[in-house]
Amino acid sequence: MATSNAQTAASPALATSQSSPLVMRIIGAVALAHLINDLIQSVLPSIYPMLKANYGLTFTQVGLITLTFQLTASLLQPWVGYYTDRHPKPYLLPAGMICTLVGILMMSQVGSFPLILLAAGLIGIGSSTFHPEASRVARLASGGRFGLAQSTFQVGGNAGSAFGPLLAAAIIIPFGQGNVAWFGLFAVFALVVLYGISRWYANHLNLFKLKQGQAATHGLSKGRVISALVVLGLLVFSKYFYMASFTSYFTFYLIEKFDLSVASSQLHLFLFLGAVAAGTFFGGPIGDKVGRKAVIWFSILGVAPFTLILPHVDLFWTSILSVLIGFILASAFSAIVVYAQELVPGNVGMIAGVFFGLMFGFGGIGAALLGHLADIHGIEYVYGLCSFLPLFGVLAIFLPRTKRV
Repeated sequence: MATSNAQTAASPALATSQSSPLVMRIIGAVALAHLINDLIQSVLPSIYPMLKANYGLTFTQVGLITLTFQLTASLLQPWVGYYTDRHPKPYLLPAGMICTLVGILMMSQVGSFPLILLAAGLIGIGSSTFHPEASRVARLASGGRFGLAQSTFQVGGNAGSAFGPLLAAAIIIPFGQGNVAWFGLFAVFALVVLYGISRWYANHLNLFKLKQGQAATHGLSKGRVISALVVLGLLVFSKYFYMASFTSYFTFYLIEKFDLSVASSQLHLFLFLGAVAAGTFFGGPIGDKVGRKAVIWFSILGVAPFTLILPHVDLFWTSILSVLIGFILASAFSAIVVYAQELVPGNVGMIAGVFFGLMFGFGGIGAALLGHLADIHGIEYVYGLCSFLPLFGVLAIFLPRTKRV
């Protein structure tokens, strides 16, 4: 018994694998909480056409709503992750969801553009406290299958983002802004789920403490690690600038170019976001098997032919290509996060915070910039310009091979 305990203490992966049923329950619960978190967040872009019409907003102002949400969601995340890497706060998870609940209830009642920005900022703050800690819990509960755990966690968020527009089309668009408040019920349910996750996390802090002694095994110099992280950051930039054109403006593009109704455009957005969820789920486990660098390379550079064709095709092929683009492009993020965590071991929360922060930050800046370009040149110009962004994927050639990836 003493030997068994010593082995368990020596290896967090072994500790988690020995409690597989409980670990899988926690991974599933974290994914469910991520689904609800991102479902609530997806209300914002889903109601942009309604807000634009109701308040006479420009595309630039629509982009500023996204920028406000994304910046509050991005700027805090690395610092939350850095702090909790050293001082774990299990109950930060439900605390963040309370902030999201306040933001979504406020969004249902606001009547001016500045208050819309404030509500978006509160939802972003809730997100910034959720992602680093939830990503750490998924890794602690992974049993050593880090790619699978990260993908399962991430696909929960993508699924929530996909279902959000459908629910918004059914609940909010036909009946008005006040019905945004119904999404508060999801936040209340998420609070219950996150409280249970926090209790498990608090009872398994020994796994958290053990990982702090981990040393790098990849054999790379500090300079090589930093350059690899810079390359990963540039790849996240290209991915989420392009994704911003879809999440914030795809409905406007479809309405303007193909004369679709708001409800029909939301259905096409759902298909894209559903493909994103599927691509995210498969990207992590494939990275565990064939290497994360290969997945990153294929996901970003491999989508370029489809993005370059998209602005020049009819509605049928736009639908097909958007699904292919969403599936392929999304497969990279889990691989990028786990790759970075293995380059800088012992800083799981900080790395998760940095890359989720970059995701939100680049997405927000991209939405604001692309909205301004749409005001000047038209929404179709934006899609022609963005089609070249996945060519940044060629930078993956500079990512080093390691023993872990």
